[in-house]
Amino acid sequence: MKFGVITFPGSNCDHDLIHSLRHNLGQEVVSLWHKDTDLKGCDFVFLPGGFSYGDYLRSGAIARFSPIMDEVVRHAQRGGYVMGICNGFQILTEAGLLEGALIRNVSTRFACKNVHILPQTHSNILTQKLENRAYKVPIAHAEGNYYCDVNTLDSLKTNEQILFRYCDANGNINAEANPNGSLENIAGICNKGKNVFGMMPHPERASDSILGNIDGKFILESVLSI
Repeated sequence: MKFGVITFPGSNCDHDLIHSLRHNLGQEVVSLWHKDTDLKGCDFVFLPGGFSYGDYLRSGAIARFSPIMDEVVRHAQRGGYVMGICNGFQILTEAGLLEGALIRNVSTRFACKNVHILPQTHSNILTQKLENRAYKVPIAHAEGNYYCDVNTLDSLKTNEQILFRYCDANGNINAEANPNGSLENIAGICNKGKNVFGMMPHPERASDSILGNIDGKFILESVLSI
C-alpha cells in the first residue's frame, strides 16, 4: 500500500508522519504538496497536524480550498482512505468529509500534553486490531473541542462512527479526562463509509520506542491489513 502525506503552508507534523510510516512501519510514503492536483497513486492519504494558513479565519477553513483537496474529496468519494490528524481533522470537517466541527477548547487555552483515549468500535480499519484499553497519545491544539448537533450525534452512535473517547489511564471515560470539552469525550470519528478518519490526538508522536511510548504506533499499524 502506498501512503501520501500532504503539506499545507503551516503544517508542522508532516515529517513526523512520514517518519512514522516509512521508518517505524516500513511503508512506501510520498510527500504531497497542497498545490498538487493528483495524489501520485496513493491508496491512503494523510492530512497532518499544524496550523494550515496560520489558522486564519478558522482552523482548516482555507486549507479546505487548496487545489489538492478537490482530489482528496474525489478519492474519498471513490472509497479511498483518508485520515486527518489534529489540523487535518479540522480540514476534513471543513471539507464536509467528516461531520461536526472542532471549536475552541473550553479552557480557551492551547492544550499540549499526553492524554488517554479508548477505542469505541472495531468495525473499521483504524481500530479493528486495537485492544480494549487506554492508549496514551499526545495532544497539541487550541481548537480540539468536538461538537455536533443531537441528530448528528445519534447518527454517529448508530453507525459506529465514534472511533475514540478521552479517558483516564484506567480506561474510565469521565469529565476529568476530557482535555478540551469535546462532546461526550469524543477524540476521533469516521464517516459512514468508514474510509475517512479524523482524530485530534497525535499517534505519530507516540510511535517510536526512542520516545518511550509506542501506543500511537499500534493505532497506525491497524491500517496495514487493508
